[in-house]
Amino acid sequence: MATDSSNGGDVGADNSLQAICYNRGSLRLLDQRKLPLETVYLDIKNAADGWHAIRDMVVRGAPAIAIAAALALAVEVHNSGTFNGTSNDAASFIAEKLDYLVSSRPTAVNLADAAIKLKEIVSGAVAVSSEARSVYQAYIEASEAMLDDDVASNKAIGSYGATYIREQQKSLEKFSVLTHCNTGSLATAGYGTALGVIRALHSAGVLERAYCTETRPFNQGSRLTAYELVHEKIPATLIADSAAAALMKFGRVNAIVVGADRVAANGDTANKIGTYSLALCAKHHKVPFFVAAPLTSVDLTLSSGEEIVIEERSPKELLNSRGGLGEQVAASGIAVWNPAFDVTPAHLISGIITEKGVITKGDSESFNINDFVKKTAGTCA
Repeated sequence: MATDSSNGGDVGADNSLQAICYNRGSLRLLDQRKLPLETVYLDIKNAADGWHAIRDMVVRGAPAIAIAAALALAVEVHNSGTFNGTSNDAASFIAEKLDYLVSSRPTAVNLADAAIKLKEIVSGAVAVSSEARSVYQAYIEASEAMLDDDVASNKAIGSYGATYIREQQKSLEKFSVLTHCNTGSLATAGYGTALGVIRALHSAGVLERAYCTETRPFNQGSRLTAYELVHEKIPATLIADSAAAALMKFGRVNAIVVGADRVAANGDTANKIGTYSLALCAKHHKVPFFVAAPLTSVDLTLSSGEEIVIEERSPKELLNSRGGLGEQVAASGIAVWNPAFDVTPAHLISGIITEKGVITKGDSESFNINDFVKKTAGTCA
């Protein structure tokens, strides 16, 4: 992967930072490991480059991972030249590469979901043409559509979430929101999910302050979320992960909004490690706790969070400074347990904010996500 350094991040039409910069045949990913001190873009030329960028946390955030993977392969396909084979051969090649890309980060369902949908589109192209070129073209166009659709989806999440939370907090002229990890433009194709809700609240003039956690051990909150909040001039305060309970006790937080890497059919949610602790504290202090995620993060094949595979990361992220990127600071020989995610049970979640609306529990005290998905299928975001 080639590198390109610049003094500032690429900015989209809505003034949001761009982690994914794509033109047909060219993909550049912002190396988020180097933020906020350096702005470096990596040139992604094929699926292998995409796999390593995802695995090594160059790009992260469930929606961004899926899009980066799809576009990495689109670049490889576009620049591959003449393909000596049939449309079936081309479809097999794409399917194999997609399976490889899915193996880079197993917890985020968006990546696997995107692979399934792209395979279906490729199969449809095979059915109508015997030319490999037609299959490749269908794949490239479908990958590019994912990029555009994600931004629209995120803006809808922000709008629905902001409206719902304002209704919940209607007794307050302004209120403060806490978030965890990074769920903004750097974790998506643009705008963001949970951070998109915060952006929408700020735009509406009702956000008193955003609080973001460090999000140990990789520090996505202090390095990335804080960076985005400052860039967008949103009043914000950074806190240590361990300070969240005290912040709630002092009454300085009115709502919590986090993202999700996978949501089970019953509403159990996998998100960055530390999310479960926040939800428990929120329950104790009677602070509403919301999950903001696109419906592609919902996995109806899993009945509960017990079935979610939790990725474990390198011990170096705990042993070394800067989330594993710096010098060793822990004692040599100490054992390390470093899960990247935890699962928050549905009973601790007040609502799930999606691009089709907010899923609430109603009188049943349980989420009926399956019915919500069926009811909103085919409706516009």
